[in-house]
Amino acid sequence: QVQLVESGGGLVQPGGSLRLSCAASGRDFSVCAMGWFRQGPGKEREFVAADRWSGGFAMYADSVKGRFTIAIDNVKNMVYLQMNSLKPEDTALYYCAARAGPIYSDFRHYPYWGQGTQVTVSS
Repeated sequence: QVQLVESGGGLVQPGGSLRLSCAASGRDFSVCAMGWFRQGPGKEREFVAADRWSGGFAMYADSVKGRFTIAIDNVKNMVYLQMNSLKPEDTALYYCAARAGPIYSDFRHYPYWGQGTQVTVSS
Protein backbone atom coordinates (compact mmCIF):
# COMPACT_ATOMS: atom_id res chain seq x y z
CA GLN A 1 0.00 0.00 0.00
CA VAL A 2 1.04 3.62 -0.40
CA GLN A 3 3.26 4.94 2.37
CA LEU A 4 4.35 8.52 2.83
CA VAL A 5 6.70 9.14 5.73
CA GLU A 6 7.67 12.69 6.64
CA SER A 7 10.70 13.78 8.63
CA GLY A 8 12.76 16.87 9.29
CA GLY A 9 10.46 18.96 11.44
CA GLY A 10 11.59 20.68 14.60
CA LEU A 11 11.94 23.92 16.50
CA VAL A 12 13.56 26.82 14.66
CA GLN A 13 13.95 30.53 15.33
CA PRO A 14 12.24 33.12 13.14
CA GLY A 15 14.31 33.69 10.02
CA GLY A 16 15.73 30.18 10.14
CA SER A 17 15.49 27.28 7.70
CA LEU A 18 14.34 23.66 7.71
CA ARG A 19 14.14 20.98 5.07
CA LEU A 20 11.30 18.51 5.30
CA SER A 21 11.57 15.11 3.65
CA CYS A 22 8.90 12.67 2.52
CA ALA A 23 9.78 9.07 1.65
CA ALA A 24 7.23 7.69 -0.80
CA SER A 25 6.62 4.00 -1.50
CA GLY A 26 3.95 1.51 -2.51
CA ARG A 27 2.92 2.53 -6.02
CA ASP A 28 4.07 4.01 -9.29
CA PHE A 29 4.23 7.74 -8.55
CA SER A 30 5.12 8.74 -12.11
CA VAL A 31 1.48 9.73 -12.75
CA CYS A 32 1.08 11.48 -9.43
CA ALA A 33 1.05 14.98 -8.09
CA MET A 34 2.86 15.38 -4.78
CA GLY A 35 1.82 18.04 -2.31
CA TRP A 36 2.75 19.57 1.00
CA PHE A 37 -0.02 20.79 3.26
CA ARG A 38 -0.03 22.15 6.79
CA GLN A 39 -2.44 22.49 9.66
CA GLY A 40 -1.89 24.98 12.44
CA PRO A 41 -3.60 24.91 15.84
CA GLY A 42 -7.31 25.55 15.42
CA LYS A 43 -6.96 26.01 11.67
CA GLU A 44 -8.09 24.09 8.63
CA ARG A 45 -5.55 22.13 6.63
CA GLU A 46 -4.08 24.39 3.95
CA PHE A 47 -2.10 24.01 0.76
CA VAL A 48 1.60 24.85 0.85
CA ALA A 49 3.19 23.54 -2.35
CA ALA A 50 2.85 20.84 -4.98
CA ASP A 51 4.45 19.55 -8.15
CA ARG A 52 4.11 16.74 -10.61
CA TRP A 53 6.34 13.73 -9.90
CA SER A 54 8.30 14.55 -13.04
CA GLY A 55 8.80 18.12 -11.84
CA GLY A 56 8.50 21.42 -13.66
CA PHE A 57 4.97 22.37 -12.58
CA ALA A 58 5.54 23.62 -9.04
CA MET A 59 2.76 25.61 -7.40
CA TYR A 60 2.94 27.50 -4.12
CA ALA A 61 0.59 29.17 -1.72
CA ASP A 62 1.01 32.95 -1.80
CA SER A 63 2.02 32.91 1.86
CA VAL A 64 5.15 30.83 1.14
CA LYS A 65 6.06 31.91 -2.38
CA GLY A 66 9.70 32.98 -2.56
CA ARG A 67 10.52 31.31 0.76
CA PHE A 68 9.65 27.62 0.25
CA THR A 69 10.75 25.29 -2.52
CA ILE A 70 9.39 21.84 -3.35
CA ALA A 71 11.76 19.33 -4.93
CA ILE A 72 11.25 15.75 -6.04
CA ASP A 73 13.97 13.14 -6.42
CA ASN A 74 12.17 10.52 -8.46
CA VAL A 75 15.15 8.14 -8.36
CA LYS A 76 15.20 8.02 -4.56
CA ASN A 77 11.38 8.40 -4.31
CA MET A 78 11.78 11.42 -2.06
CA VAL A 79 9.86 14.69 -1.88
CA TYR A 80 11.41 17.67 -0.13
CA LEU A 81 10.22 21.01 1.13
CA GLN A 82 12.99 23.54 1.67
CA MET A 83 11.70 26.25 3.99
CA ASN A 84 13.66 29.49 4.38
CA SER A 85 12.96 32.76 6.19
CA LEU A 86 10.58 30.96 8.51
CA LYS A 87 7.98 32.98 10.40
CA PRO A 88 5.99 32.17 13.55
CA GLU A 89 2.87 31.86 11.39
CA ASP A 90 4.52 28.92 9.59
CA THR A 91 4.13 26.89 12.79
CA ALA A 92 2.04 23.84 11.93
CA LEU A 93 1.93 20.11 11.40
CA TYR A 94 3.21 19.56 7.87
CA TYR A 95 1.88 16.72 5.74
CA CYS A 96 3.05 15.09 2.54
CA ALA A 97 0.25 13.99 0.21
CA ALA A 98 -0.14 12.28 -3.16
CA ARG A 99 -2.81 11.89 -5.79
CA ALA A 100 -2.95 10.34 -9.23
CA GLY A 101 -3.51 12.99 -11.85
CA PRO A 102 -3.02 16.74 -11.95
CA ILE A 103 -2.13 19.09 -9.12
CA TYR A 104 -4.91 20.40 -6.94
CA SER A 105 -4.54 22.85 -4.08
CA ASP A 106 -7.61 21.48 -2.31
CA PHE A 107 -6.52 18.86 0.23
CA ARG A 108 -9.75 16.92 -0.29
CA HIS A 109 -8.48 15.73 -3.70
CA TYR A 110 -5.55 13.85 -2.13
CA PRO A 111 -6.23 10.26 -1.01
CA TYR A 112 -2.74 9.46 0.27
CA TRP A 113 -1.27 11.12 3.35
CA GLY A 114 1.66 10.82 5.68
CA GLN A 115 1.44 11.14 9.45
CA GLY A 116 2.86 14.66 9.53
CA THR A 117 5.93 16.33 11.00
CA GLN A 118 5.73 19.25 13.41
CA VAL A 119 7.37 22.57 12.59
CA THR A 120 7.52 25.19 15.33
CA VAL A 121 8.92 28.65 14.63
CA SER A 122 9.59 30.51 17.85
CA SER A 123 12.28 32.50 19.60
